Amino acid sequence: MLRTIATLTLVGGLSLFGQATKGAWWSRPAIKDLNLSRPQMREMRETMQEYRPRLLEARAAVQKAEEDLESEFNHDPVDMPKANAAIDRLVTARADLTRTLSRMGLKLRTVLTVQQWQEVEKRFPAKNPGKEPAAH
Repeated sequence: MLRTIATLTLVGGLSLFGQATKGAWWSRPAIKDLNLSRPQMREMRETMQEYRPRLLEARAAVQKAEEDLESEFNHDPVDMPKANAAIDRLVTARADLTRTLSRMGLKLRTVLTVQQWQEVEKRFPAKNPGKEPAAH
């Protein structure tokens, strides 16, 4: 289910994050077929706008932490305390990004009806090998 929330978040937010897309997120077939009402679209747009700065900041923190860790790995000899500190910063940055994405996804989920949510789950099934689809 978390994968589905993340997928919905990603599909819904493509145009807000500066990626090359054609048209608004709500005109995409996967979203348009959900028959979102105007208030739902407005609330989803507002949610994504609210979370956009946080996501950009969290993604930048992850990127910086990854670069710092790579830099530590490239030292010879490797300074173990500094490398471990860089690992801890990366883990924290990734956790913060996951938390932010999950909270945004949760807020977006509350905008959808149960039927719309079930349709999203059908369209974007979780990709966990060996895991059975959720029963409704």
